[in-house]
Amino acid sequence: MSSLRIAAVAGVLLAGLLGSSHVVFSQGPAAGRQAVWPPRIQGPAPGDLQVLPVRGNVHVIIGAGANITVQSGTDGILLVDTGTAAMSGKVLEAMKTISTRPLRYIVNTTEFEDHVGGNAAIADTGEIIPFREPNYTAGPQGALDITKASVIAYYTMFHRLAGPTGGTPKIPELGWPDNTFSIPQKRLYFNDEPVVVIHRPSNTDGNSIVLFRRSDVVSAGALLDLTGYPRIDTAAGGSIETLVDSLNGLIDVTVPARNAEGGTLVIPAHGRIADHAEVVYYRDMITIIRDRVAAMARKGMTLAQVKAARPTREYDKRYGSTTGTWTTEMFVDAVFRSLGKS
Repeated sequence: MSSLRIAAVAGVLLAGLLGSSHVVFSQGPAAGRQAVWPPRIQGPAPGDLQVLPVRGNVHVIIGAGANITVQSGTDGILLVDTGTAAMSGKVLEAMKTISTRPLRYIVNTTEFEDHVGGNAAIADTGEIIPFREPNYTAGPQGALDITKASVIAYYTMFHRLAGPTGGTPKIPELGWPDNTFSIPQKRLYFNDEPVVVIHRPSNTDGNSIVLFRRSDVVSAGALLDLTGYPRIDTAAGGSIETLVDSLNGLIDVTVPARNAEGGTLVIPAHGRIADHAEVVYYRDMITIIRDRVAAMARKGMTLAQVKAARPTREYDKRYGSTTGTWTTEMFVDAVFRSLGKS
């Protein structure tokens, strides 16, 4: 079955599964029209958000920067990432359409601004988790109010978001992680579901993915970006090698259904909801580019020569960009440098 046919079938199945009247990620060609590549992905208009049910307790908010995963239930709300600061108000409104329960947790998958920009404003609306040491601020007449949701992240993210001593923080203090971990996994039981936060160094050394075991959904964060090449911040410990390793780790927890379609659903940083086959394709693409750049470097080619050879050439139409904050050239540069070349 061709990749376009698989995508069209997956889109139909997903639309039926979600029960939504809005086709956000439709990938098939319109009747009577010639198919185009890459498929045109219909999403919310700039400045608007769209909410989609994914599976079980999990929804996704699209359009606030990076995709925001929302898990809700009787215990409250857990968010994975918070989007940009400018979209915080609309994100809070979107959350209320999913659940009116209190926000308890925010999990950050990376320190990139489109993932953590809304931390402070959104965490400030939350409430402390019962049985956890509370954060208090003075309220009317000196009363004490419980005021903040807990922000979970790998510990290196705290240091970068807070900034160096005497330096400027990346985000306001209210949005800094207050629940950090330094082990391979942090596990919660929330809304009658095991939630596993798995450290996966890749874009930086602080990346994580979040597995919702009962819902069979993974929030992959910046590790998986179906709209472009992954950003690699070498200054923050990111590398092409750890990116490939962590994509293999994502595949390990992504279980396919029949004919490698369906099964575990994966929410990327940007783009449509994916499954096992989509993650494998992305891993293979990144691996091929890594191997090409490494082979060119072993031959003694300079960075300029590697860029001129276009090691990403057949993937550029789908993932490449010549403008914006992360271009194809910047990606190749990061791959080359992360392989120990200069």
